[in-house]
Amino acid sequence: MNDQKFAVWAPDARAVQLQLGPRRLELAAQDDGWWELSASVPPVGTGAMDYGFIVDGSGPFPDPRARRQPGGVHALSRTFDPADHIWQDADWTGRQLAGAIVYELHVGTFTPEGTFEAAACRVDHLKSIGVDFVELLPVNAFNGTHNWGYDGVLWYAVHEGYGGPAAYQSFVDACHRHGIGVIQDVVYNHLGPSGNYLPQFGPYLSEAAGNTWGSALNLDGPNSDPVRRYILDNALMWLSDYHVDGLRLDAVHALRDTSATHLLEQLAVEVGALSAKIGRPLTLIAESDLNDPRLITSREANGYGLDAQWSDDFHHAVHVALTGETAGYYADFEPLDALAKVITHGFFHDGTYSSFRERTHGRRIDRERTPTWRLVVASQNHDQIGNRAVGDRLSAQLDVGQLAIAAALTLLGPYTPMLFMGEEWGATTPWQFFTSHPEPELGAATATGRINEFARMGWDPQIVPDPQDPATFERSKLDWSEADETEHARLLGFYRELAAFRRSYPDVTDPRFDQIAVEFDAAEGWLRVHRGSTKVVINFGERSVRVPAGRGEVVLSFATGPDAVQDRLPNALQLAPHSVVVLV
Repeated sequence: MNDQKFAVWAPDARAVQLQLGPRRLELAAQDDGWWELSASVPPVGTGAMDYGFIVDGSGPFPDPRARRQPGGVHALSRTFDPADHIWQDADWTGRQLAGAIVYELHVGTFTPEGTFEAAACRVDHLKSIGVDFVELLPVNAFNGTHNWGYDGVLWYAVHEGYGGPAAYQSFVDACHRHGIGVIQDVVYNHLGPSGNYLPQFGPYLSEAAGNTWGSALNLDGPNSDPVRRYILDNALMWLSDYHVDGLRLDAVHALRDTSATHLLEQLAVEVGALSAKIGRPLTLIAESDLNDPRLITSREANGYGLDAQWSDDFHHAVHVALTGETAGYYADFEPLDALAKVITHGFFHDGTYSSFRERTHGRRIDRERTPTWRLVVASQNHDQIGNRAVGDRLSAQLDVGQLAIAAALTLLGPYTPMLFMGEEWGATTPWQFFTSHPEPELGAATATGRINEFARMGWDPQIVPDPQDPATFERSKLDWSEADETEHARLLGFYRELAAFRRSYPDVTDPRFDQIAVEFDAAEGWLRVHRGSTKVVINFGERSVRVPAGRGEVVLSFATGPDAVQDRLPNALQLAPHSVVVLV
């Protein structure tokens, strides 16, 4: 390792020291609030060095920009040079989001081992179902051994339990070698409840109230420029030092920023500049509860200039159409025309009244100028499964034909499809909310808060698993042996057929809203989606139904029973219960 330089931003400190092994070295104050050593420090022997910062006699604290935390978030940081990795992806030119399939996974539960190395061994499987991007749930350092990742406190460090930063680089290399990009889920709207030492260094946190999940960042108050830089540099780190191809920005509606240039717009500008420099596409995807197309509107049209955003309305409409569940926020999506509107308009709530929020919600998408791929949709994801009382997947309520319907709507619909790990074979393992807070009082508070969150959904608090129980984490790991079982294997085969169909028929990836048409009969329980000359015909019902289908060749079909098409009539199909048919 080359001579290591140490620096930290602590604008209000009177004195800052570097703890480096047994040594304490004085740092010199700079004009901009930074403290630095006057000279570089040669390594002690060979290998990495453990270090921390002492601020006005308190500490040592871990480095806010630490790349490694082998002893946990309360321990000293360890140096790490990302340039030591010899990259093998020189031929990787990137991948645009348009036309792509995204696969969301949690490293700790994707495999029994729960490591990057083990996940890399499953990339062949992902390739077989047409995955173009792997989207990793947050991997930054958090307190404890296992967690969803949204309690991170050291954003620059990669969780050691997954293998640390070097293993992360190797995982990205493996994905690129198979032609798959990597999207990293990042959390900039709050910090976790344990191990957040940022206030010891400076005004990182907002004086305004935090959000549901923790303390909010100081994005627009005094001394906020270096805080914004802290976030922007972190985003650029993933995209440059780790060769990541995109970022999923968690809950951007919780970013408190009244600046003339919103943080998201500033991020889009800088990521665009980096993309031009390195010569490959870099994608920014926002998770937002606002249904506001301004996020994905270009900067030239006074938008933020992000590439895409999640549309939970799609999930809700599909979920209700298949399960009939109408509690809480599902209530507005009960009529089948809710699904029809989502497929043709992007959002269901686009200036309409939301009974769950008890107010008007959302804004219309300009369908003449917005490509459909800018919306990322899923029938299942970590939020919509993990935030249920028992973390149950659709497979707990639906038969295999209904799971196939969900797959077809997602993969052959007009938007960018995202799959959640294991859904491709109808995994029966739950994906529950799990934590490993070492502090007993924090663990108890988390469990209590979890139960209270479910009040509005009408779920029984007695069935909510304890997040702190190690069994909750173990239950959430995928059982890969299921994929070889008869019905699971049949569903997996259908996912592969759907992915191959996307590659072969341009109608499916056509990004124009005006090329979509939907017809349905709520009483009969059928729905037909037109994508150019391609038709997806669905029977949601529990009995056979005749569906007007026009002409065309049946190229894909799936049903709970052996045959989806029970009879072919002039301009109509007799469809089996819980079935889907694709015609061209």
